[in-house]
Amino acid sequence: MSAGQPPNPWLSWTYVEHNWGDITTALSRHTTLTIQAVLLAMALAFPLALLARARPRLAGPVLGLSGALYTVPSLALFAILAPFTGIGRTTVLIGLVAYALLVLVRNILVGLQGVDPDVLDAARGLGYGPTRMLLAVELPNALPTIVAGVRLATVSTVALVTVGVVVGYGGLGQLMFRGFRSGYRAEVMTSSLLCLALALVFDLALVLLGRALMPWARRRVAA
Repeated sequence: MSAGQPPNPWLSWTYVEHNWGDITTALSRHTTLTIQAVLLAMALAFPLALLARARPRLAGPVLGLSGALYTVPSLALFAILAPFTGIGRTTVLIGLVAYALLVLVRNILVGLQGVDPDVLDAARGLGYGPTRMLLAVELPNALPTIVAGVRLATVSTVALVTVGVVVGYGGLGQLMFRGFRSGYRAEVMTSSLLCLALALVFDLALVLLGRALMPWARRRVAA
């Protein structure tokens, strides 16, 4: 660093203090977008997975369509959507849901298909109908795979939200981009660390939720 040049550290509490409002706003947007995208993707993925499971001929097209959406580069997808959905939240949300679909549909389908046939036969022998079979037998047995898919989709979504900066709604990505443009290292590092922390918090929350939903798994481990 040359004489008289202002310091440009990677970590700076002064930056956090002076930009607390921007940081909390970006973090709040990032968090909200992630939650909304994953919930909407789950709402779409679950019936699609059930359809693919009930009609095996549709499994290929369903997974193929969601896979095709997943392979479109995020920058290109947001640019394609922008003329139709505008600049901002809606465009980013649609893109995030599209990217989460493949992981969720595949994991839900694999989880349901992986239920032991003997367990299904036993349930049918006890008089379980399709709805009761799904809720009481298939979903509980498929939960480990489904939760794993939700965890992967959520962590991926946290990272992808930042790309929304191209349409002006990237959460913490806005701070990253501003830091890159100005060369302010503390802004880039702070937003990057917050993205990492947010992903870890979501992942831990989902792990705890999975344990709460699957108490039998805890008992198996304890035994």
